[in-house]
Amino acid sequence: MAPSTDHELTRPLPPARTLFSYGMTTIAFLLTGLALLPLLSILLEILVRGAPQLRWEVLTSLPAPVGEAGRVNGFANAIVGTLTMVGIAALVSIPIGVLTAVYLSEFGKRSPIARGIRFVVTVLSGVPSIVVGVFAYGVIVVNTIAGYKGFSALAGSFALAVIMLPIIVLASEEALKLVPTPQRLASAALGANHLQTTFRVVVAAALPGITTGALLAVARAAGETAPLIFTALFNPQNFSDGLLGPIASLSVMIFNYANSPFAEQTQLAWSASVILVGIVLLINVLSRRVTQRSTHR
Repeated sequence: MAPSTDHELTRPLPPARTLFSYGMTTIAFLLTGLALLPLLSILLEILVRGAPQLRWEVLTSLPAPVGEAGRVNGFANAIVGTLTMVGIAALVSIPIGVLTAVYLSEFGKRSPIARGIRFVVTVLSGVPSIVVGVFAYGVIVVNTIAGYKGFSALAGSFALAVIMLPIIVLASEEALKLVPTPQRLASAALGANHLQTTFRVVVAAALPGITTGALLAVARAAGETAPLIFTALFNPQNFSDGLLGPIASLSVMIFNYANSPFAEQTQLAWSASVILVGIVLLINVLSRRVTQRSTHR
């Protein structure tokens, strides 16, 4: 019986099955290329139109008034505004999201409260960003908070934090669930309590996955436009005076300048698109590197 079994395993596939295998592989590659074609065409168009005009002066200068010759036209205020709002949103949403995921995975698990939180987070992850912008507008912009109301960087950061939160919670919870149960049992056998096991063993083991989810949430927030139109508005000519005033951002600047009748503003929108795509691409590459290192370990 053994020789015949070995013969069956080593015998080449029939020509029909071999042809079918090669055919399906070819179709899969063709469909993959077809799916990547729109993305590559968009990236190529952005690079062709925006990259030639990119210089260091463009990244460090403010937008010049329309029609003013001899002055460098840049968007440093939009870069600073985007980094400011995304950074504040990350500082708020990452701790809350990770702690929520820890509760759902390690403490609440199948409790009614955990099921309710998980349902709300799942629904929130599918809410369109423009709805989040309207919500932040109604909560912060039109209401007086600490004696101030109006468009501001804080309002924009709040909207981005709401967008980032469900992504971080869901990604972190899945990362925590992937930690093997024997690690938890081994920690308990060594005398660690539930809290010590959770934060010194489980969270430490799941940290690469948590970091990946946080970076993907940051990349998502960096490219959002609609929430910032309702909350942060736009400060076209200057840096923001503070967190309680309107602030420029790359995404809103691209939205405002893309259909401008002035050629210099349209060109600035293309150049800003290159920078924004570069920021998102860099964050995604970092998340992949974190994932690869964790898998290697």
